[in-house]
Amino acid sequence: MTDVLRRGRASLAFSFFAQGVAFALLVTRIPAIQDRYDVSDALLPAFLAAVPVLAGVGSVCTEQLVKRVPPSRVLRWSQPVVLLALLGVGAGEHMAELAVALAAFGLAVGALDASMNMLGVSLQRSYGQSIMLGFHASYSLGGILGASLAWVGAHWELALVVSYLPVVVVLLPAAFVGSRWYVDAGAQKQEQVEGEAAGESGGVVFKVLLPLCLVMAFAYIGDSTVSNWSAKYLQDVLGSSEQLATLPYNVYMVTTLLGRAIGDFGVRRFGAVVVVRMGSLVAGLGFAVVAGAPGAWVGMLGFTLLGLGLCVIVPQTFAAAGRLFPGASDAAVARLNIFNYVGFLVGSPLVGVLGDAWSYRGAMLVPMVLVLVTLVYARSFDPQPARYGGGHERSRTADVGRGSNGL
Repeated sequence: MTDVLRRGRASLAFSFFAQGVAFALLVTRIPAIQDRYDVSDALLPAFLAAVPVLAGVGSVCTEQLVKRVPPSRVLRWSQPVVLLALLGVGAGEHMAELAVALAAFGLAVGALDASMNMLGVSLQRSYGQSIMLGFHASYSLGGILGASLAWVGAHWELALVVSYLPVVVVLLPAAFVGSRWYVDAGAQKQEQVEGEAAGESGGVVFKVLLPLCLVMAFAYIGDSTVSNWSAKYLQDVLGSSEQLATLPYNVYMVTTLLGRAIGDFGVRRFGAVVVVRMGSLVAGLGFAVVAGAPGAWVGMLGFTLLGLGLCVIVPQTFAAAGRLFPGASDAAVARLNIFNYVGFLVGSPLVGVLGDAWSYRGAMLVPMVLVLVTLVYARSFDPQPARYGGGHERSRTADVGRGSNGL
């Protein structure tokens, strides 16, 4: 069983990595996509908003789908669709083709994100210790690689299809082969049925899940603030050069990777509640430093702190949902995943409207306050309600947990 879990963990980590590469290649080449399809500035926001909206639909559909098929099967087929849709974005010639490719990308991403985190939660349950941050570290590593490949493509003025095709050719077969070793929670379906019969779904689940949903949305409001506004803020507000303004997001991604790479050890040592509280405080401090920065380099320090703080919140939110609803964790993860896209949709326009109406320094205080609200909900991350094992996993969890410390 230990070998099965190791292979399942490695294959799922690669899936997170591949998704990080694909998503970064899409979002970092938006100007080139706009130029290729002659999308006007007025129409571009509609195209961009459609992706997270459809991803939310995909996540909702996945919740229903996994009642009939295991999450591993959803992931096995949704990841190739994401990669092929990315290639479609680069290879199309007409705006209608772009719309179809982005629609497919959005729906498949929702299914992919939900099923990946479902498998991550069930694997963490089997391990009996925190491993979710490691999966999201793989995603961050993929994002760094994808952004770097996008920079190469832009620097050498490569056509989108030339940039995307080699990546898809490498990642698609590798992800499909790796999918052979995904590990589903064997008895989870029966547990879910029992959980629903006991009243652990529907409105009752959402009422209990709501604090985590808010935490997820607030974390992604913070994340989208960095990804969409860091360069503009450094250049227009703090007076940096255009070259220096490109660095905050790269620094943010690197510190996100570092924080997630070591985060699981922190959870094992101090517990999820402490780690989430510390992450929220560090992220809040980061926004405060950015808002009050006298110059570009202090602003860079603030974005560095944001990466270290925000990086732990999202993986632990998924893990907490799995602990709170061990008999219906798939449904909990799928519903929670929707608020990923809610935060992404709200964050960028929120800062833009506040910046124009008030000031961009003041606008940075709003995501700061929202991230600090996580402190109010920190008890939702308490592992005590976890009931890890639910009967069928007790002995296995203990054995695997002791045997996997070196992984």
